[in-house]
Amino acid sequence: MPCLSDQPGNLLPERATLTGYQPLKEEIVRRQKALPKRLLQIAAFALDKPDEIAFGTVSSIAKNVGVPPSAIIRFAQHFGFDGFVEMQRLFRDRMRERSSEYEERLHSLSRGVDPEDEAGKTLDGFLTAGRQSIESVRHSVSQDVFSAAASVLAEAETIYLLARRRSFPIASYMAYSFGKLGLRCELAGSPMGIDGDLLQFAGPRDAAFAVSFSPYASETITQARDLRERGVPLVSLTDSPFSPIAAISNVWFEVVEADYAGFRPLSASMVLALALSVAVAERKQWN
Repeated sequence: MPCLSDQPGNLLPERATLTGYQPLKEEIVRRQKALPKRLLQIAAFALDKPDEIAFGTVSSIAKNVGVPPSAIIRFAQHFGFDGFVEMQRLFRDRMRERSSEYEERLHSLSRGVDPEDEAGKTLDGFLTAGRQSIESVRHSVSQDVFSAAASVLAEAETIYLLARRRSFPIASYMAYSFGKLGLRCELAGSPMGIDGDLLQFAGPRDAAFAVSFSPYASETITQARDLRERGVPLVSLTDSPFSPIAAISNVWFEVVEADYAGFRPLSASMVLALALSVAVAERKQWN
């Protein structure tokens, strides 16, 4: 769930607004800071593994989360449901909608692939995962959030890019794009270990863009927190509302890449990063 800022609420919404998975997700994110510890654990699990909520039982979910079964029921009631089963229907509806969409896409994509061609199956699988990811971002990233992120970065004198491990190619490509677009940026992650020296020059007139997916890179989290404490505006790309960098960001994007055979292509993340780079350059020209 992309977000402009943390806006915890004190009142439950009208029950009618929670008739779908997305409204429930938005309400969980909005109220996360006010949730008790056990309910916060359940909330993080529910948004990270919605399929487990859709098909699990109160007992199995409680065991996975590490809370008493009564806490699962209390979580559902906390968000206005009569009980767990009523809340679970929203998660199952989400699965049905996604399944029908993905089956159609998979069918259309697989036409012409030789069933005996293992290489063709592999390519088909990754293409399908990439398309699913991009389609998901089309629905989850709002124009308002995208515009806000572009504005934050466009106002910066220098944009500092933070990423590690599988997130690093995204920041690296943004550095390449910014260079081609004539924008000043600095890419953290030097093999020479000079990130601290590089980032010490960042100030409130600059901005940072951080990328981190689960399991979150401790170096990226530390650097992002340090910059925020020094007043540097932060835009981030992550995969959960409960990501440690989402909570400290001025603007953040949630991108969950679909996987194939245990691998997650960066299709949607790369598209979003490139679009954001170009949007920042366009904003710079307007200013």
